[in-house]
Order: sequence, then C-alpha cells, then structure tokens
Amino acid sequence: MGAAPLLEAALLIDGEERPGADLPLEILNPATGRPLAVVQSADGDDIDAAVRSAQRSFAGGEWSQMTIHHRALALQRFADLLEANLEALFELETLNNGRPVTETRAQISRLPEWYRYNAALLLADRGEVVPMAGPYHTYLERFPIGVAAILSSFNHPLMIASKSLAPALAAGNSVVLKPSERTPLTALELGRIALRAGIPPGVLNVVPGRGPLAGSALVAHPGVGKVSFTGGTTAGREVATAAARHFARCTVELGGKTPVIVFGDTPLEEAARGCAFAAFIGAGQTCIAGSRFLVQETVYQEFLLAFAAAAAEIRLGDPGDPATQLGPLISEEARSRVLGYVELGRAEGGRLVAGGGPAAPPGFEGGYFVEPTILADCDPAMRVVREEIFGPVAVVMPFTSEDQAVALANDSEFGLGSGIWTRDVARAHRVARRLEFGLVWVNDHHRLDPSSPWGGLRDSGIGKEGGWESFHDFTYQRAVTVRTAADAVDWYGGQTGRLN
Repeated sequence: MGAAPLLEAALLIDGEERPGADLPLEILNPATGRPLAVVQSADGDDIDAAVRSAQRSFAGGEWSQMTIHHRALALQRFADLLEANLEALFELETLNNGRPVTETRAQISRLPEWYRYNAALLLADRGEVVPMAGPYHTYLERFPIGVAAILSSFNHPLMIASKSLAPALAAGNSVVLKPSERTPLTALELGRIALRAGIPPGVLNVVPGRGPLAGSALVAHPGVGKVSFTGGTTAGREVATAAARHFARCTVELGGKTPVIVFGDTPLEEAARGCAFAAFIGAGQTCIAGSRFLVQETVYQEFLLAFAAAAAEIRLGDPGDPATQLGPLISEEARSRVLGYVELGRAEGGRLVAGGGPAAPPGFEGGYFVEPTILADCDPAMRVVREEIFGPVAVVMPFTSEDQAVALANDSEFGLGSGIWTRDVARAHRVARRLEFGLVWVNDHHRLDPSSPWGGLRDSGIGKEGGWESFHDFTYQRAVTVRTAADAVDWYGGQTGRLN
C-alpha cells in the first residue's frame, strides 16, 4: 500500500486562503517521523497583510460594533459548529501532535465551553458608577482593544488557542492567530469553522509561519494592541519585550517545573497513580506537568515502588488507538533533548527507577517515543530538578517536615502549577496558602475550567487566561463623566472651584 497523500493548507487572511511568501512548512507525524502535510508559511509581509485585514474588519464595525446579544449568538453558533466537527478535529490534532486520541478527545471536547462561557460573560458584564464629588455622574465602560495577536504552542494547539481566542472575540476584537509551525492544521480548520459560523472575514486570520520570522513580525507589529503567547520562557521574554516597545498588552504563559508534595497520610497507591497522571499525560509536554515530586520520608520507598509500577504499566503505541496511553514527543530534537536530561540526571546522582530510554512501539519505530522515566534520590541543586525538561521525566526527592516540603516546592524560578496529596483537610488549605504558584491542585492535577484564572509568576509568565480576568484583559476601560448641574461652567468668567 502506498503512502497516504500529503495534506495541504494555506494561510487564511481576510476570509481567503492564500499562499505564503516564506518556504512552505513540512509537517511531520511525530508517531512515525514521516511527512504528514505541507503548509504555506507567512513572512513579514504576510503578517502585515493579516494585521491590516484585522484592522479593517475592526474599523468596519461589523463585529466590533455588533450588539452584544448578536455577538454572543454568533459565538454560540461557533461553539455549536465546533461541537459538530469534534470527531474530525480529534483525528487531525492526534495526527498533528501525536497526543493519544483518548487524551485529545478528553481535552478538546471541552472547546465549545470556552466560547459559550465567554459569550455568557459578554452578556453578564456590567459597568460601574463612580461616586464622584460634585454635580457629576461618572460611570465606567469597557471597549475592545482592536487587534489581538495569539501565538499558540504545539502541545495543545486548539485548547491553548481557544483560551485566548474565545475572550478576544467575545470582547469584540479582531484576531491574528499564529499557531506553532509544527502543529498548524487544526488552527486553520478553526478559522474555516469560524467563517461558516458567520464570524466576518478578517475577524479571525490564521497565519502559520516560523517563529523567528512570522512570530517576531507579529508581536512587533504596531497595529497589534494585545499579545497572548504560550511557549518557552526565553521566547516569552523576547515576546514581552517586543510588545512593550509599542505598549501592547501582553499575556505570556511560559515554562514550569511543577512541584507535587505527597504527604504520608494519603493512600499511596492512589497518590502514585495520580502522580503518574500528573507527570506523563501528554508525554510530559505541558507547562504544568508534575515534574518535581516531594515525598514524605516515612513513605518514600513505598511510594517509589508504587510510582515506578504505575509508570511501567503505561501503554505506548499508535496515538490513534484508544488503548494507547502515551504518545511520542513532538520531534526528534525534543526526544534528544529529553534523553540528554535523563543521562545528565544520572550523572548528577539520580537513581533511575523507571524507563530512561527511547521506545519503539511495533509499527511506529520511526516515531519520537520516550519511556515514562523516574529519577529518584535527587537533590535540589541538580539541573534536572531546576530546569524544565518538557518530556515524560519525573524527579523524586524526600522531605521530613511540612516546612521543608514547602521550602523545596517554592525553591524554583518557575511559578505556574503545584500539587498536594494529603487526606488532612487543614493541611491541604494550610500548605496551599504557602505555595507561591498561580495554580494549586489538591489530590488531583491538570484540571482547568473556562471560569478559573490560569497563569503563573516569576519565569512562568504574566497575566491570566480564563475567567473575568482574561475577558477584561482584552478590553480597555474608559471613565465617562457627565455634569448634571443646571448651570453652565465658566471658569474664566469667575466661577472657580475644585479641579480634582
């Protein structure tokens, strides 16, 4: 049987598919290492065309000035069409980024919620009245920023794009979406679905392209008023700096080194399996993956045995098979980097208790698989403890007291996710209050909701996705002051009073 024909895709600008001026992107299937698609790639001129299209659509007002009730209805139609196309999106995203279809289905089946939730926020939002002294009525109102740039990453292409796209559209903005150059296929389909839902041309432009060329041009474009970026910390600093030069608002969701504290009072089998979920879902390619496991010394060895057993049971294989539990990394480069960290961790003194090498499931020998890996007896100074690995690698350390556990957890340049496993309710709340992270899960991991703010601190970035916080960050606010006195103001005619 011959190879399947390559998929082809173009840029989506102003409602039309068009070629890109940069060299096309060759998209590989990470489960096989073989070509999957050829996608047109944007250069700086293409980015400028996309931003100008977004500016025209915004200025035209068909979307930005649409009544909130009609805009909310359009977002509901968009959500309905996404729901009707979920099966095709599951298949395409699994092919493109290699995440097992069971994980993909669980995650992106929730996409419609983000658009419906933000449509509801649009209808529920209210202005405020400010009690200004004197004969004045002052009120606050919000209005859209204009053009929002969204740069999404390869690990969760549709979910990460939608976390910013839903509030951006609900607030009335036009958008230029640049997906990762490795996973542009579902983002382009998202743009097509938006057009079918009645979202006007130019309101959502999708421009695949290489980060150093297309991404840099987009975040530096003076026509962009808000940038939302998900990616590595180094790139995030460059994005924030470029956006700051023209005073664009910026949300950057960056790296992580998530600590998970396991106390001795929790059922260890349950905790071990929960920690395997924290560490290995998405092949560890997520910024909030559990990566530093801090285990109370009284149960340390017992936990290690259970954790290693849980890792050993994870099934690697065809991402399209519902029985598969762990897919490949995104590229050969990523696999080499992750395996290099494993060797480094062993050289630094870590004890390998599970995995540690590449994997080659039958029929997928050319894919970029890595075994679920656990390094025990690690030290806080080790590079594998301090640096983001972004793969299925967990490091484990013992602690003695609650104070030591908190100190070890907070000893990081990152500040995104964290976890606690305990059956002591008071301890759960007490420790959660002391963890310096934007997210804390207790007896679970990886949970998110459109209503809950998501974001970190320190090297994990700035800003929030989700909730009112994200919705309002895609708007400006103005204060309107109306003089209500019957007499006129004549300051220079002798009528004086307070100015402020």
